[in-house]
Amino acid sequence: MEKTIEQNTYVLQEDEDLGTVKIADDVVAMIAGLAATEVDGVAAMAGNITNDLMSKMGVKNLAKGVKVEVIGKRVKADLALIVEYGYNIPVVSQKVQEKVKSTIENMTGLEVSDVDIRIAGVNMQKDK
Repeated sequence: MEKTIEQNTYVLQEDEDLGTVKIADDVVAMIAGLAATEVDGVAAMAGNITNDLMSKMGVKNLAKGVKVEVIGKRVKADLALIVEYGYNIPVVSQKVQEKVKSTIENMTGLEVSDVDIRIAGVNMQKDK
């Protein structure tokens, strides 16, 4: 028997003949996190201690550093980022905001009202 995890889900589409399409808020957060990490200059998403412990135990949390709030068909996303050293933080942040907004809207059909960015750190390590 599969264990049910309690999550907030939202109706994306309802059709009398076909049924209902729902999405979990964790999925919207995952989309936001993946979109953000595709932007040049973003080193990683910042997570709290729980996320760090989960990663060490082998549980990958793709929504790490992302909080989403879905009200009706509108989404507000809050992302905590670690940026690469040497990148312009306001430029990287604006690119993340645009990428997250367009990706969520294209994939879910929901409207993104806000994408708030918090810079939680700077990655000082040089890749060789």
